[in-house]
Formats: sequence, structure tokens, C-alpha cells
Amino acid sequence: MSDAPMVAIEVPLVGDERHKNWAKVVYDVDASKSSGWAYVGDFIAAGGIQDVPAGSVVVVYGERGSRANPQIEARVYQANADSTLSHHQTAKGRAWARTIRDTVQQLLGQEAPAMIDLSFVSDDELLAEARQRGLIGEA
Repeated sequence: MSDAPMVAIEVPLVGDERHKNWAKVVYDVDASKSSGWAYVGDFIAAGGIQDVPAGSVVVVYGERGSRANPQIEARVYQANADSTLSHHQTAKGRAWARTIRDTVQQLLGQEAPAMIDLSFVSDDELLAEARQRGLIGEA
């Protein structure tokens, strides 16, 4: 997925910000592990906008409740080319990592989402649209 374009996604904050929470772009799964360490990838900040490759599998983890008895929740998302997230699974409780493992592995086996072919649109039309959206200034 290294050649996939980067997209800005809003990574949700799962759980309470006072407790443990994290998000990770997952590239591989170590099936010999049944904990969060099974997910190989790069940590990203939860609760804000992050740049990730389109098609990335994102695991978001969070806790709420008391420190002595945390309520764990993990979610599996896939980053779409239009900067949205597709939610694929939620798991709660201490067995969260094994619960979502098959879904993560299945998503990693999928091909990256196809990019929209704009080769038939003229450069002038693309520039006009970018200006209208405020993505670039007037030349």
C-alpha cells in the first residue's frame, strides 16, 4: 500500500480521554499472538485528523469506566479514498484483540480501493474545480 495516495481521516476517540486509548494503521497481523501486540503497524493519534494511505486498515482502542475495572472497546475501520472511514467491526472486553483478528486479516487481503479515473477531464476544468473548492488560490 506504499504507493496509495494519502488521505486525511478523522480518527475517532474510543472510550474516555482520561484512560488508555490509541489508534494504529495495521500492515500485518502476527497470528501467533492474541493480544494487541498481534497488530503490526504505525501508531497514529486518536481523536483528531491524521494522514494515512487510502485503503489502510485502522484499529482504534479505548477504555472507559474506572481504572480498576476498565471497559475496553476496539473498532476496526478502513480508510476510503474520499477521506471517510468504513466501520467493519467492534469488540468489547478483554478478548478484543482475538475477536477482531479475522476481520483485520480479511481486510488486509483486499486490494486497495480503486481511484477515480479523471484522465478525461481537462486540466482547466480540474483547476476551476480546485479553485471553487478553495484548494488552490487564483493564479
